Amino acid sequence: MARLNPLSFTPGPVIFFTCAVYIALFAALLTVHLRVPDYPSKTPDGVNLTQAWSDLEKITRRFHPYNSHANDDVRDYLLTRVKSIIASKKLGGDQVELIDDNESNATFSSGSTTVYFEGTNIIVAIRGSEDDEPYHSPQSSPPGERRLDNGGVLVNAHYDSVSSGYGATDDGVGVVTVLQLLSYFTESKNWPKRTVILLLNNGEEDFLNGAKAFMRHPISQIAHTFVNLEGAGAGGRATMFRSTDTEVTRYYKASSHPFASVVSGDGFKKRLIRSETDYKVFYEELGLRGLDIAFMEPRARYHTVEDSTRETSLNSVWHMLSAAIATTSGLASDTSEQFSGSEDEHEPYTGKVKTGHGTDAVWFDLFGKVFVVFQLHTMFALCVTLLVVAPLFLIGLTFGLSKADKNYLFARKAYMYSSDDDHPVHLYGWRGFFRFPIVFSIATAVVVGLAYLMVRLNPLILYSSPYAVWSMMLSAWFSVAWFFSRGASAMRPSALQRMYALIWLFAGSFALLAFVTVLSNNYQVAGGYFALFYFAGIFLALVLSYLELFFAPTKTAFARYSAQGDEPVSRPLTGTTTAARSEEPPIADDDATETTSLLRGDRRSFARHSGRRDSIDDENGNRDEEPVQLDLKQPYPGEQDWSGKLPGWLWLLQLLLVAPIVVILVGQIALLLTSALHQTPADGNSSLFVYLAFALLTTLLLAPIGPFIHRFTWHVPTFVFLVCVATVIYNLVAFPFSREHRLKVYFVQQVDLATGNNRVSLTGVDGYVQRIVADLPSAQGEQINCTTPEAANRKELMTCTWPGLPAQVVTRASRFSNKTDTDGWLDFSITTSNKTNEATISVAGQNTRACRIVVDSHHSGVTNVTVAGAVSDPRFKAVGETGSREIRLWHREWSHPWNVSVTWPRENSKPSGRIICLWSDANAGDIPAFDEVQHYLPVWAIPSKISDGLVEGFKYFQV
Repeated sequence: MARLNPLSFTPGPVIFFTCAVYIALFAALLTVHLRVPDYPSKTPDGVNLTQAWSDLEKITRRFHPYNSHANDDVRDYLLTRVKSIIASKKLGGDQVELIDDNESNATFSSGSTTVYFEGTNIIVAIRGSEDDEPYHSPQSSPPGERRLDNGGVLVNAHYDSVSSGYGATDDGVGVVTVLQLLSYFTESKNWPKRTVILLLNNGEEDFLNGAKAFMRHPISQIAHTFVNLEGAGAGGRATMFRSTDTEVTRYYKASSHPFASVVSGDGFKKRLIRSETDYKVFYEELGLRGLDIAFMEPRARYHTVEDSTRETSLNSVWHMLSAAIATTSGLASDTSEQFSGSEDEHEPYTGKVKTGHGTDAVWFDLFGKVFVVFQLHTMFALCVTLLVVAPLFLIGLTFGLSKADKNYLFARKAYMYSSDDDHPVHLYGWRGFFRFPIVFSIATAVVVGLAYLMVRLNPLILYSSPYAVWSMMLSAWFSVAWFFSRGASAMRPSALQRMYALIWLFAGSFALLAFVTVLSNNYQVAGGYFALFYFAGIFLALVLSYLELFFAPTKTAFARYSAQGDEPVSRPLTGTTTAARSEEPPIADDDATETTSLLRGDRRSFARHSGRRDSIDDENGNRDEEPVQLDLKQPYPGEQDWSGKLPGWLWLLQLLLVAPIVVILVGQIALLLTSALHQTPADGNSSLFVYLAFALLTTLLLAPIGPFIHRFTWHVPTFVFLVCVATVIYNLVAFPFSREHRLKVYFVQQVDLATGNNRVSLTGVDGYVQRIVADLPSAQGEQINCTTPEAANRKELMTCTWPGLPAQVVTRASRFSNKTDTDGWLDFSITTSNKTNEATISVAGQNTRACRIVVDSHHSGVTNVTVAGAVSDPRFKAVGETGSREIRLWHREWSHPWNVSVTWPRENSKPSGRIICLWSDANAGDIPAFDEVQHYLPVWAIPSKISDGLVEGFKYFQV
């Protein structure tokens, strides 16, 4: 009895090894993605995780936005902690300086908005051990002065939260990381070679204001590199989600648990991700080179009360802290000049620090253990090389096969001697060539169709059940691909089906790699790095298929062998030859003739070749030749007989070349995009885009099993199909939100301070926000007006407005009355000059330090803005090129007035509009409408702020 080959290309081994590869890699990827590594039992000297957690609990006890009294308390606590750390360390005196910055202010513009902001940043400078000159000289180093030195490292985190969240992840973990870095680097054994500047900035959430104020301080000119610490979720792993260049990124490699992909960096670079961080200010405006490290999921808890210590962990704190220590230590130890500008730089003054020029980077991690980083130019060179070399190499192999008379690809017939033979041997080399593209197209069309079906019937199911959507798409693609591939193989078996599938995969990945190459060279997009490895794996697997054919007999030898009668000349078009032959009745003894086979019951004989043999003998002079001996093993049932000579184990090498690298690289990208995108439709983003991204990634993940899938028996595909049916039903009928994945609705209360009338608004997903508002006590019996929001990025949502509970941010209402005296909340006056196009607007809000002046839309806006006490800076333009229609005012003191001088075009009418003051402190129960929303929302919804203030009180003005 023949022994069963455990590596043969038969159903058992194919099912086992393919399932083992995919299941093992999927499990490993999910484990790395969802589980945060444990913090160590012993931490480096100077690091105290217990103290870090205690600090995090203290600074996140209350909401602490810039415009809240709790923000002042957090600042006082941080100052106390910084002083305590400095005092407890041996490193001090001239080496460490605390800067309590209550002086810097900045006036700048963005689009049609002008911002005046007064900073309250906390800065600590640790002079590097190899820095000879003083690192800080406010009198001699004004902001923006050119400095051509090797520079230091800036580490930044912001200590303000949003008005609707406690800020544990955004950005409390970053803040306590900075405190631990201070403790770490002030240990004498950890003294950095380069100056390290630790910045705790205030005001990031409102307009990146704190980083702008830091630019006004002279010490901002010292650093040449930066590490920005951020958070946009609650817990999990901290990802390095963007970087300026290769040289900086290499220092992240020292992280013990790297977690990063350049795909996220491309998303920011191409404005696919709308939110911004202080990275933008440090890189684009200050000219520093650095990277962003941030938490990114779950987005449903971002900017809500669930951004708390309860939803994060000490493991998450350590993950960010360990990455920050490794990266900062590496940057601070670099004494080269790669981050310094050259002496011959004489460009026009920009106010940016001269940091040299880096190279675009490609980076990604492998299972959270290995970090890969190389230059984008290197990727481009490798892509071009493969695009040129791979086809030429395959052409060479094809030529070699033809010379060896073993090229069965596309071969229809073979002849014993020449094409003049009367009866050629049919090889069926074309069989199965078009099979893979048809199967691939049908399977892909099915998952795309499911994407549109979900968008049509239950688009938000991916909000709470992204992995159910993944299971649906993966199982659908697999089961459909198997059905058509196995069916085609059963009807028309072909030993070349695997090779033809690889040829089509080669062609498709060639086109993909060419596209990626163009993107990398012309648009500096690096996120297609996976295509390089995708194509390389398929190319090598296809090379093995070409080499495999060299084991086959020559076509001429096979033709002669077949003509001898030891093997049939050809097979029917179906794959049932063996079975059909066994079912034919044997020839009876009395029916035997001289042409009857010597083997009973076997119809194969030399008789059917006799005429052909005679003609051949006549043409070749009745040459007497030895019989052709071919050691052909039994081929897979129904496939070409010549394939019995092929080695049966090469398919496993092909699987290992094609599948693992694709699953690892594409799978990591899929998980990253899932975390980043699956809850964005609640913010107004397109759900169709997310579903189509899932469909595309599904195809990329499963395409590598196309060459092997026809060997699967019905058992596994049937189970997968049942999974597909179950997940389709679930995804169509399940409610899209849950207690763990709450729908965010955005709150704001607007009060006409002259009349006391107020309108409360909730913005959210159409169809759900109406249900939420209808159940609020204050909305019952009131007229609810639901319209499309004016903001362009929220056009997919719906805003519902109704008369809400009156705010009590300045004066408390009577217990039995809904009326308050709101007129005194905001005072303003307008003084005009002798010139007809100038005016000074004085604004003072009670119990606030944030107000705005908004010009009506019919007016073109003001062309000049000057705020009393503002310091001019040539790097900042107070008004943009198109003028300013909104002036945002921030003061570090409470209830402090602003005096704003404005100028408008002479040919325009005098401006009119609204003066608005903001109140953002929801800690003291002064915003009953917000408290009501929090209290009465269903368990599947949660409130967040929609703008800088929870309450906007306004008065109309006319110059």
